[in-house]
Amino acid sequence: MINHLPQQKNKQIPITSVAVGTCAPKAGESLQVIEDSNEAINWQTQVADVITDIDQLLAILELSHIKDELYVPQGFGLRVPKAFVAKMKKGDANDPLLLQVLPNKQEQTQVTGYVSDPLAENAHNPIKGLLHKYRSRVLVTVTGACAIHCRYCFRQHFDYQSNLPKSDQLRLIQDYIRQHPEINEVILSGGDPLSVTNRRLFLWLQALEDLPQINTIRLHTRLPIVIPDRLDNELLDRLEHSRCRIVMVVHTNHANEIDNHTAKLLQHARQKGITLLNQTVLLAGVNDGLKQQVALSERLFEAGVLPYYLHLLDKVAGAAHFDIAQKQAIDLYWQMLAHLPGYLVPKLVQELPHKPFKTPVDLYHSDSAHLF
Repeated sequence: MINHLPQQKNKQIPITSVAVGTCAPKAGESLQVIEDSNEAINWQTQVADVITDIDQLLAILELSHIKDELYVPQGFGLRVPKAFVAKMKKGDANDPLLLQVLPNKQEQTQVTGYVSDPLAENAHNPIKGLLHKYRSRVLVTVTGACAIHCRYCFRQHFDYQSNLPKSDQLRLIQDYIRQHPEINEVILSGGDPLSVTNRRLFLWLQALEDLPQINTIRLHTRLPIVIPDRLDNELLDRLEHSRCRIVMVVHTNHANEIDNHTAKLLQHARQKGITLLNQTVLLAGVNDGLKQQVALSERLFEAGVLPYYLHLLDKVAGAAHFDIAQKQAIDLYWQMLAHLPGYLVPKLVQELPHKPFKTPVDLYHSDSAHLF
């Protein structure tokens, strides 16, 4: 899942450099893709130039009249890239992309069972920046930064200040992995690992590639969906030539998130030999219907991405209004099985605290099982 900057930094991600192979637009010139080269122009400018003001977002979408239904959170504030806003429908307060990012007063309602650390990650944090929950895999929180604040984010309360590993701590992480020879895969997460510069990301890649026991590096990221230009040539070329297998798990919840430009860049990444998978969170009012799920799986496939996981919502404080009943999720899943080929049906799972694996949802825990 994708998460946010620490509170005092959540208004702007600093730009440390312009990615190699990119250039800044001239005054008055809009960002665009150079045709036939697949080279993005200044993705870092897009990461920094995000909307953090609710009034600005509502004005762009011609929805100022709904402001009374919203609130301005103090910590986990509004943050959404303009490229993602451009995919939203003006005048539609129920746009499925808008609902994912717009702070709602329902977030302030305290609901029993919805907590700040729903997956008990703090109990699986042996050294700074590293989570070891699954036997053969570890997760590294490369950064707390993310280009977008999804209102259902399960790490929105995570203590990034205490868990951001600096470059000089790479050795400690390497040493931990060496001491656990059963580890053969590392997941780069955060925040969003693709929100850091290529230079910094490549340092992490090299440090992991230097460990003979590591054969797979996985990137969990939402950047290719919300700012597709992040998939620049320099990044894709580096991933293509990695010693390790590279798996990129993108996070898409609705077919409208994948426009033609996004699909083109995802297809380019696949052509570079990167395995592309998708994980989706079931969200009430966003994608909890058969039509939305079928359209998403088909659109992902068109873009070269295979559906991987369909998650029940992690019960994080402030997101209860997105949750749906497990029976409803199971009923929906049986319908998906009847309408989609098997390779386009993601695994229906939930992540439970202290479990060393994603937990498959029991599909036979529903009266609808016999109908399909």
